[in-house]
Amino acid sequence: MIFGITEEQFAQFGLTFGLGAFILYMLFIIWNLARESKAGRLGTFILFLVLAFGMLGFVAKGLIKFFMGIE
Repeated sequence: MIFGITEEQFAQFGLTFGLGAFILYMLFIIWNLARESKAGRLGTFILFLVLAFGMLGFVAKGLIKFFMGIE
């Protein structure tokens, strides 16, 4: 136990907020890529659709676990 939290609590915090911050950073990278390549609306949509599809699965898994009460 370090600073009053267990390893499990620290890992859960890191997974929730650390990975959430990483996902936001990756979305910023995709947006920046679309802007610098002058992709336009359709190109930007396709970039976000294709590159962010894996992140959508991770978020969906978290939401499903939350609504089913599994933790």
